[in-house]
Amino acid sequence: MAKELSFDVVSQVDMNEVRNAVQMAQKELATRFDFKKSVSKITLEGDAIVLVSDDQGKLKSVVDVLEEKLVRRKVPIKALDYGKVEDALGGTVRQHVGLKVGLSDEKARAINKLIRKEFKKVKVNIQGDSLRVVSAKKDELQAVMALLREQDFGQPLQFVNYR
Repeated sequence: MAKELSFDVVSQVDMNEVRNAVQMAQKELATRFDFKKSVSKITLEGDAIVLVSDDQGKLKSVVDVLEEKLVRRKVPIKALDYGKVEDALGGTVRQHVGLKVGLSDEKARAINKLIRKEFKKVKVNIQGDSLRVVSAKKDELQAVMALLREQDFGQPLQFVNYR
């Protein structure tokens, strides 16, 4: 029997890098001249980032600072899920930014459908919030990876456990 090769498709975010980026962004907000006497701050609460600022304009600047630090730490911006801007106490505004971790059921089904349509001999199994792709040929697995890199599923995809 031929040896089967496989890899997993996952969507993960390195929380240590996110934590470091939030700390760096908070330090920059504390030292920048345009944020003097401002209540702008960035905090990490569980799997979400909370942005607080004086008004919508400053909030946009806070978002820019955060995204710059995340990119520098190699955290994909596609992993951010921006909530709506809401009013907070003291005339400030707040925005929750969620982190997309794991594949939702509909994204997993869409990826599964795409792979099955393009590659007939490749098997795909949905395993919770990840996908296992199995084939007898290494070339087919690499072609599947290339196909998934070309597509935009609205969140970052990583390929792990390649065996």
